[in-house]
Amino acid sequence: METAENHDEGRKFFAKPCNFVKGVVALSELPDDDRPEIAFVGRSNVGKSTLINALLGRKDLARTSNTPGRTQELNFFDLDGQIYIVDLPGYGFAKVSKDKVKKWTQLMKSYLKGRPTLRGVFILVDSRHGLKPSDSEMMSLLDEAAVPYRIIFTKSDKIKSEQAETVTKKSKETLQSHAAAFPDTLMTSAAKGQGLDELKSYIHTIVQ
Repeated sequence: METAENHDEGRKFFAKPCNFVKGVVALSELPDDDRPEIAFVGRSNVGKSTLINALLGRKDLARTSNTPGRTQELNFFDLDGQIYIVDLPGYGFAKVSKDKVKKWTQLMKSYLKGRPTLRGVFILVDSRHGLKPSDSEMMSLLDEAAVPYRIIFTKSDKIKSEQAETVTKKSKETLQSHAAAFPDTLMTSAAKGQGLDELKSYIHTIVQ
């Protein structure tokens, strides 16, 4: 259950120093698995880097772009030597060659299936569009790998409350058939700060 104390602990945790470690393009380049990790994944241009920056209170730690497919590596960030935050390449579409997309996809799947310290994955979904087939594919992959994940809706400041309720209801119904999914979704807005305290608190809980 979320409490003011949980939120306070989450805020303190994410206020600690965070630095970019490296961009990984092959499994052999992964940093040592010596601490818990959480990963963010989602369709291209869903706002992954923007949300990561908002969580960490930084403007440009994770690089953002209006061009789909800007994140082309597994980008590792070190939060105070305690956890790794991983920004994964977007899926769905990207302005690069099919060969490159295939390589990213294989690398991402291998990482998600084989990383022993991965405590949870956050699938980011644009709240204006809801779950897409590519999101369902990612959910099935994580179910198969037995990696726990949670759906996080982004850009909630761009929709009305009635639409948010409809999207949330439909998504919860879908999640019932996915074994590794957290049953509740979360609406967030990096621009307005909505849902960020709850997300910080949840991450702090699962990595402890």
